[in-house]
Amino acid sequence: MTRAYYIAGNWKMHKTRTEAVALAKDLVAGLKDGKHTYLIAPSFTLLESVAAVVKGTNIRLGAQDCACEEQGAHTGEVSVLQLKDLGVQTVILGHSERRHLYKEDDALINKKVLLALKHGFEVILCVGELLEEREAGKAEAVCERQTVEGLKGVTAGDLNRIVIAYEPVWAIGTGKTATPEDADAIHAYVRKVVGNLYGAGAAEKMIIQYGGSVKPENAAALMAKENIDGALVGGAALQASTFVPIAKFN
Repeated sequence: MTRAYYIAGNWKMHKTRTEAVALAKDLVAGLKDGKHTYLIAPSFTLLESVAAVVKGTNIRLGAQDCACEEQGAHTGEVSVLQLKDLGVQTVILGHSERRHLYKEDDALINKKVLLALKHGFEVILCVGELLEEREAGKAEAVCERQTVEGLKGVTAGDLNRIVIAYEPVWAIGTGKTATPEDADAIHAYVRKVVGNLYGAGAAEKMIIQYGGSVKPENAAALMAKENIDGALVGGAALQASTFVPIAKFN
């Protein structure tokens, strides 16, 4: 079957409101005739401003994380209820920076996944190995564990609101990119893991994005691979001049 390509931009901790609105407007103009699924995920403080720009367009609004509790005494956290109120449609969870810089483990990420699904969000679940894990031959095992644990308790009915993003941690912001062949091999393996959990049909439908130094120069070669269904773009998502060519790679 042919899966739809899904290109997402993770703005991370960049942009003021003025800058964010300008970029969002440029992306709306640049992608209005695009034929794929698109998403941008600004910082929490930018969501309301960006939501006003992308409303009614072909660009989905994403958040970069959410709290693991619905509401309450959680200083500094942002709840799914607050995100829904702003018009957010998708939440990125388990990003490598959350896992490794902020020490989020599989159980916490799974709790967030289930909460986001309960409130009707689409979830982009990130998986990926560190350089030392890859060099030790553990890339597949790490990605399998993160996928299995991240999806724990997710019903077959809710699975159609899950997107998986494979991001080799050693390729994020380093300028290094997994070769299309290396990336496709892990994508194929993750697809097999999903198949073991939910059946071959569900695995075939699963959109698996690649994230890790995606650039206009390498986007088409990555997207040409059988198991790569899109991209989760970091640095190159911060300018329309680099994100639009990735998003419209063909």
